[in-house]
Amino acid sequence: MMLIPKRKNEFDLLDEMFRDPFFTGEESRIMRTDIKEKNDKYLIDIDLPGYQKEDIKIEIEDGYLNIHATTNSNKEEKEDGRFVRKERYVGECSRSFYVGEDIKQEDVKASFRNGTLELEIPKKEKQEKLPEKTYIPIDD
Repeated sequence: MMLIPKRKNEFDLLDEMFRDPFFTGEESRIMRTDIKEKNDKYLIDIDLPGYQKEDIKIEIEDGYLNIHATTNSNKEEKEDGRFVRKERYVGECSRSFYVGEDIKQEDVKASFRNGTLELEIPKKEKQEKLPEKTYIPIDD
């Protein structure tokens, strides 16, 4: 079998546009996530193959856990030649999960091993304050 690139024609630009993950539904392949609930915490595993630890930013803002990862497409190739096909994702991706207003950044533990980002988020019971009872005063 020979790998021969597709011949260019006037429709290639349009074809490429509709191969974008937005149109094909392939965006779900980026940052695949598993969430496991335990008694006292949530465990989140996010697949980020090809990313480096330094390329991943995690923050909590307004009750949302935001994960943003970037991989650089300008990495120099050591071998001469040109790509006939390139399927690995290059660029930026992000996910957000609502974790609640009570979770702070220091509560979240994160590690990155073998292309998987592992997050541990404690469960915090929502502390609802009971309204103080007020009574209607009785006049004399």
